[in-house]
Amino acid sequence: MEIKKLNIIISLGLVAIIGILIAQLLWTKQAYNLEDRKFNQKVNIALMEVVDKMTEGKTSFTENPVQIIANDYYVVNINNEFHPAVLEHYLKTEFTRFQINTDYVYALYNCHSDQMVYGKYMTQHQEEPSEKVIQFPKHKNLVYYFSIRFPDKTTYLISSLRFWYLLTFALIIILLVYVYSIYTIIQQKKFSELQRDFINNMTHEFKTPLSSILLASESLNKQEIVQENPKLQTYTSIIINQSHKLNNHIEKILNIAKNDASGLSLKPQKIILLPFIQEIAANIKQKNENVSIKINIEENLSIFADEFHFTNIIYNLLDNSIKYCETNPDILISSDKDSKGLYLKFKDNGMGIPAKKINHIFDKFYRVNANKSDEINGFGLGLFYVKKIVQQHHWKISVENNPDKGITVTLFFPF
Repeated sequence: MEIKKLNIIISLGLVAIIGILIAQLLWTKQAYNLEDRKFNQKVNIALMEVVDKMTEGKTSFTENPVQIIANDYYVVNINNEFHPAVLEHYLKTEFTRFQINTDYVYALYNCHSDQMVYGKYMTQHQEEPSEKVIQFPKHKNLVYYFSIRFPDKTTYLISSLRFWYLLTFALIIILLVYVYSIYTIIQQKKFSELQRDFINNMTHEFKTPLSSILLASESLNKQEIVQENPKLQTYTSIIINQSHKLNNHIEKILNIAKNDASGLSLKPQKIILLPFIQEIAANIKQKNENVSIKINIEENLSIFADEFHFTNIIYNLLDNSIKYCETNPDILISSDKDSKGLYLKFKDNGMGIPAKKINHIFDKFYRVNANKSDEINGFGLGLFYVKKIVQQHHWKISVENNPDKGITVTLFFPF
């Protein structure tokens, strides 16, 4: 992915999450204001009921006897003398009925002494609260009245909005995780680019002297003195073969690095499977006399694939079956199909793969720990390359151990 596109995606994601967070904060504030109005309404109705019961409905008011002086301070006009014990009883009853479950304190106005008389701190908890000094300023126009304060009103409202605050907190956590994830992605991308540049430079530096070695060894092999000497011919053949093998490894690394960077360029074309695989099998048999490759594929079966990369897939699968076999390799290539697609299976008699490790064999640089693996040269890139090519063709590949011996690799080509 290009840096420009990545930056656009990151910016859009960040703006979206910040927008959601701001909207959530606004909704939380609105919910708090709504809960505050709801609380005031319940307190107002409850205090109206208290007034009605204390006056037995005989006193009429031209205006609402309940006045909200401050956010947590209410003044209630009784317009008649009343007893504090009766007031406390009705306050408890009505506040319980309207589910006003928070601490409050009430005070009464004494018209004889012209001052507010501190009433009692009423708590929802069983234990008695410590003595608290609550300010109750005197009302100028009223004579018989009492006042109510809710010292913990803000805490009570916040506790009733726990879900909203938890959701807001969760969104903040998501935003932080997103920022950290983006930072990690950017760091990983930088590391990947450095790794890819290093691989490209390293392989380029390897290919130059390797090409010189191949040219020199092939030229040397054509000399009469070498052709007349079996030992020298054997040594030059070893140099040439091993140079070609090393060149193949370097090509794999280059292909994988190119695929990681921008994806391999595929040129799909129609391939008739039977003659295509027969030709590859014949080439492999020429190099490995002890290999037995049986082909059981229906005639005229065809797929659309990149010829070069599909050839590499077949070579890699057959090469692994040969390398990881402790006896004479016996390989069966067969085809099968159903309503979903075509299956191409490669069954061998090799050493198999431990069940716990079978899911990792397509990982980059992964090699199964075994005595045979230690004897075989390789970087653990063959099956990784195969998996990448299969994915780019939108095929599927799977591996399973045979009941008797060896493994079966299945390529699935959906219709």
